Amino acid sequence: MAQGSNFVDYVKVCCRSGHGGAGSAHLHRDKHTAKGGPDGGDGGRGGHIILKGSTHHWTLLHLKYRKHIIAANGEPGGSALCTGATGKDEVLEVPLGTIAKDAETGEVLFEITEDGESKVLTPGGKGGLGNWHFKSPTQQTPRFSQPGLPGKEQWIILELKVLADVGLVGFPNAGKSTLLSVVSAAKPEIANYPFTTLVPNLGIVSYRDSKSFVMADIPGIIEGASEGKGLGYRFLRHIERNSVLLFMVPADTDRSIEEEYAILLNELTVYNPELIDKPRLLAITKSDMLDDELEEEMALTVPKGIQSIFISSVSGKNIQQLKDMIWKAINS
Repeated sequence: MAQGSNFVDYVKVCCRSGHGGAGSAHLHRDKHTAKGGPDGGDGGRGGHIILKGSTHHWTLLHLKYRKHIIAANGEPGGSALCTGATGKDEVLEVPLGTIAKDAETGEVLFEITEDGESKVLTPGGKGGLGNWHFKSPTQQTPRFSQPGLPGKEQWIILELKVLADVGLVGFPNAGKSTLLSVVSAAKPEIANYPFTTLVPNLGIVSYRDSKSFVMADIPGIIEGASEGKGLGYRFLRHIERNSVLLFMVPADTDRSIEEEYAILLNELTVYNPELIDKPRLLAITKSDMLDDELEEEMALTVPKGIQSIFISSVSGKNIQQLKDMIWKAINS
């Protein structure tokens, strides 16, 4: 996944669909016919603006500088009942997990979750009817037709929520990026200071018998993130899409494991109480620093009611066992 400023998870765009083409009011004329009936064709539909899911995109960066998306107008109808050409649709490819909202009302219009899934964001105007539609016994040669309907112009917000099987939840410097780099081919930026991870990183984790699952390293949250402090809401929303949450608490934490876990859990609860219904696992990281006696002592302080494991990404301690736990939780 693109790093730094290349990861864009929110864009606001002005979408203008195409106007429908006008219907034709043509009357049939040729060398054999001086006064023929109506044969004006219908106007073509204006171009739609369509969102299409694509696994080739991880971010909305390609739309960041396209403030105005404009689809083509439909062509007018012609003689001999010829329908005008449909205006060319504007198809915007977006990553899976993209939500479209009306910028004025905040209403969620739809979301794109599958590769190749297409949905009309802003429909084009309908083409006008040609004069042949209006022929009747009392009006044999109508000399009028319908104009095409106008297209629609609206401001749209596109928001990305990362889709992953397991999301890593922990304070900055809890070892999330290191774990992801060890279990997958992802190469997140890693350093020993808070907020190294400024964007969600996705990694494909290989499992037994050629199976795999997707892991997301979500930027570290801090107390008050649910109120917009730190990196705030912007990153908490990515957690909503993970099917399993792996809480990570480092063995060298200043607080007790139970206390740190409770704070993390509280942040998620305040942000969205539904997150608490997701399956949760707990990994105590950096446990290569512990001897057996200290580990046994710390194990007594692990919160009850959650499956936990001591791991070390550096030494590889219990990494396979952690994968087994995750796989079981994803598929239970």
